Amino acid sequence: MQRTTLPAALAAGALLLSLTGCGGDAEAGGKTVTVTVGYQSKTINTTTAGTLLRSLGYFERELRALGHRKGVTYKVKWQDYATGAPITAQMVAGKVDIGSMGDFPLLINSGRGTQLNAPTRLVSVTGYNLRGGLNTIVTKPGSKLRDLSGLRGKKVSTSVGSAADGTLVRALQDAGIEPENGVEKLNQQPAVGASALEAGSADALSQFVAWPGLLAFQGKAKALYDGSRLNLPTFHGVTARDAFAKDNPDVLQAFLSAQIDANRYLDDHPLPAAQKVAKATGLPPEVVYLYNGAGGIATFDPAIKPALIAALKKDVPILRKAKLTGPVDVNSFVDDRYIKRAYGSAGAYAKALRAAPPASPNQVWLKGENTVRSFPSSAALLRFTAAHQGKVRAAYVPDTATGTRWFADRAVWAEDGGQPRAFVTPANARTWIAAHPGARLVSYATALKEAK
Repeated sequence: MQRTTLPAALAAGALLLSLTGCGGDAEAGGKTVTVTVGYQSKTINTTTAGTLLRSLGYFERELRALGHRKGVTYKVKWQDYATGAPITAQMVAGKVDIGSMGDFPLLINSGRGTQLNAPTRLVSVTGYNLRGGLNTIVTKPGSKLRDLSGLRGKKVSTSVGSAADGTLVRALQDAGIEPENGVEKLNQQPAVGASALEAGSADALSQFVAWPGLLAFQGKAKALYDGSRLNLPTFHGVTARDAFAKDNPDVLQAFLSAQIDANRYLDDHPLPAAQKVAKATGLPPEVVYLYNGAGGIATFDPAIKPALIAALKKDVPILRKAKLTGPVDVNSFVDDRYIKRAYGSAGAYAKALRAAPPASPNQVWLKGENTVRSFPSSAALLRFTAAHQGKVRAAYVPDTATGTRWFADRAVWAEDGGQPRAFVTPANARTWIAAHPGARLVSYATALKEAK
């Protein structure tokens, strides 16, 4: 057995701290502190804690002011991942201090952190949809599948343990299909699943922002199931290592203050924000705006709303049944102390908690323009679009039943009492038609023609 002298042991411990996230030795010496942030650039409803925040430089600005007050130089190390799972692995290893991920990965993050005695805390929310519209199940454009019942025995690609997997499980259960045995589930990264769908090795794909919208925009998929039919909130949030938060509360405070400012920028400048995210990720700006634009599928404010906490508690049994996590104490995982302070007053935070998502407007983005036009109805949008054939960059309409925003030329259309009605999926349209005698399905071309 080798003996290690006390000075050598202390030096080794200091080296370990400097290599794992926010270095305690650097803090003590008043030198340089590196904060490591894990994010998902293409999961664009985390953008106010990731891609957009990074693009705007707000976190670095807050840290410069903090460093000036404390005599410390802060550096930010941004690490980009495709899903939440690797962020969790890095967090429990002490190598990522702050991370953003979806609701199911957040719970896995909590369970894993507790299991390994490296607890994490949910400290804010990024993008959310109170009905569940952030996740969508899509099929190939020429698929004969009309609803979820047709998936029985079929191959469905998803990322197991992701928010999209949670939507798939719940949707299949509602359709009377056993999630684990009723379909052949393919556990794949989003990009791999998209390729599998295109190649025909998967019959359907259940994924999160922004993959369904991207594939629909590219003409590579059509929506089969709108996650909003679950009427259960889905969201992404920010989690921090508990040890990091306790040792560096002012740094975490700086991050959340920066996130609030990024959220304000997105609210005030939705189109420029979408263009910034598009430039950073390579995603089409039209797709980013579908989710992150004014009244988009994702709503952004960092407050941890009670409805989102309640949804997390409903998620735990599903994850445990799938053996993806052990026990999770949601109440202890949620820590809203830091975001409350970042808002500056109890009144400001209470107002944020009460804020309701805005309704999705009918909007058209013309080629060559850097503004979008809003219309009071889908009929007005169709008339404008019909008069500007070839000039429309993107047109957006809300689903008549669920409110989920979708591309007008990818939507399912119906005529009801002389009024055009848009839907994300055929199932949504059929449900409406069944409840409205006289309503009928029409093609997009017919909807344009009849709106003139």
